[in-house]
Amino acid sequence: MNYRQAYEGWLHTLSDDPATIAELTALSGNEKEIEDRFYTNLSFGTAGMRGILGAGDNRMNVYTVRRATQGLANYLNAQTQNPSVVIAYDSRRMSPEFAMETALVLAANGIHAKLFDALRPVALLSFGVRYLQADAGVVITASHNPSQYNGYKVYGPDGAQIGPEPAEAVTAAIDALGILDAKHISEEAAKAQGLLTIIGNADVDDEYIRRVKTLSINPAIVREEGKTLKIVYTPIHGSGNVPVRRILREIGITNVSVVKEQEMPDPDFSTVKVPNPEDPSAFTLAIALANEVGAEVCFATDPDCDRLGVAVREQSGEFRLLTGNQIGCLMLYYILSSKKKNGTLPANGAVVKSIVSTQLAKPICDAHGVALFDALTGFKFIGEKIQQMEDTGSHTFLFGFEESYGYLSSTFVRDKDGVNASLLIAEAAAYYKSKGKTLADVMQEIYETYGYYLESVVSTTMPGVDGLRLMAESMERIRREPPREIGGVAVQAVLDIQAGTKTTLATGEVAPLPYSQSDVLYFAMDGGHFVCVRPSGTEPKIKLYVNVNHPVMAEAEKLLAALTADAESILKG
Repeated sequence: MNYRQAYEGWLHTLSDDPATIAELTALSGNEKEIEDRFYTNLSFGTAGMRGILGAGDNRMNVYTVRRATQGLANYLNAQTQNPSVVIAYDSRRMSPEFAMETALVLAANGIHAKLFDALRPVALLSFGVRYLQADAGVVITASHNPSQYNGYKVYGPDGAQIGPEPAEAVTAAIDALGILDAKHISEEAAKAQGLLTIIGNADVDDEYIRRVKTLSINPAIVREEGKTLKIVYTPIHGSGNVPVRRILREIGITNVSVVKEQEMPDPDFSTVKVPNPEDPSAFTLAIALANEVGAEVCFATDPDCDRLGVAVREQSGEFRLLTGNQIGCLMLYYILSSKKKNGTLPANGAVVKSIVSTQLAKPICDAHGVALFDALTGFKFIGEKIQQMEDTGSHTFLFGFEESYGYLSSTFVRDKDGVNASLLIAEAAAYYKSKGKTLADVMQEIYETYGYYLESVVSTTMPGVDGLRLMAESMERIRREPPREIGGVAVQAVLDIQAGTKTTLATGEVAPLPYSQSDVLYFAMDGGHFVCVRPSGTEPKIKLYVNVNHPVMAEAEKLLAALTADAESILKG
């Protein structure tokens, strides 16, 4: 079926839905918009189904949510008897409605839906699936995307996002369905049949907070320094407001100023361009408040509270926004050095990072006798590695992170956790304050000890069907003719993760890779530098990652500029 047939099918099939019909008929004459809405179905990428709100197969709406849920229901009912699913949602437009629709479709299929009573962070969904021994989880969120987006993430019984194989099975089940094929019952009927339960604070939140508190490494120092340490926090209108403030209060950090303009849920995210803690403009109000109250550190979580951004005050008095890699390495260094000092660092400790995250983690782990593993981009693969460690007993998981501002130091959650991360960065700030240092001071110490590891990430947006084609063509061209040098630095090996091969250029030797298939090209270079290119799994973008290191900051900056410029030209062809 082509996009025109799909469009006409919606007009015919949904004739009793005047609002949707009005939206679709208003598109008459706008062929490009019709094509974009109907040329494909939303599918599961590295973080589930995500798209712009609106009518159409390639949009987030009641019908695509119901169809996705029916596909999930068909998959679950084929896998197990009497399954249950935990459902959470964030502050985005239509999130509560999509969450309830998900629950009612599941209930109509005989699946017990357990729905949180209000917005919650992703981590509480992940924890809730495990704690309530559910068979799956769904969270309605588009994470840090602009306000016109929403999304639908599916989790497995381990609390991690489902991996490639179950995602493919669910996608196939969805693709087999028409737009009105989902079963549906009323809220009243679902509750009467015992197939819809509403989850309150006492059911999951209290236990989650209790366990997060156990992640504190130096609780006595935190309680003492927490009396004077000044922090500014912004939830950027999202789900972190209540749990982040609660965890800080309960570990003894009492001087927390919240950005009032961004405190309450707002689906329009009216105070920011995008609700993304990676964006410096998201910190404008927080830094202004920090200067007003004399705070030492600011941090921000995104709408579903799975990402954490941090700004630190430098000796000059100005604030500097840290990168995701810097935040991850600060947390990593704090965890490992503190546990080593306290005598609690396990002999078989392990850290997991995404393949595109900084190699600075390697010398830090080596110095503390801790193993470091790489995983594919997408926190589901870090969760998968945690499960493997538990199943085999090979290692004790200590920390996982992605350069895209995601962190985790627990095993009772299997996704990036902004509440956990807030505890870690606040505790690190308090601990180093007791030593007369700021987080900026410690970051500089890390660089001076291990080298200056710098990075750049370049994203090129390619929306629509033409964008998909251009991204595929770019990846195929680079695969066919991989560079032998970038920015004057020799490429040692090409890792084609889609093909599952590592090719050493000097010898031509080809070896298998330990990763599942993914459209990623990674160039390992002389000096430990790397360049990586991959299409985003959640947005219409192709992303270029460049990482370099050098003992001298100025030389590292030159290297980064040279490699980034050349890598961009290679990507553009």
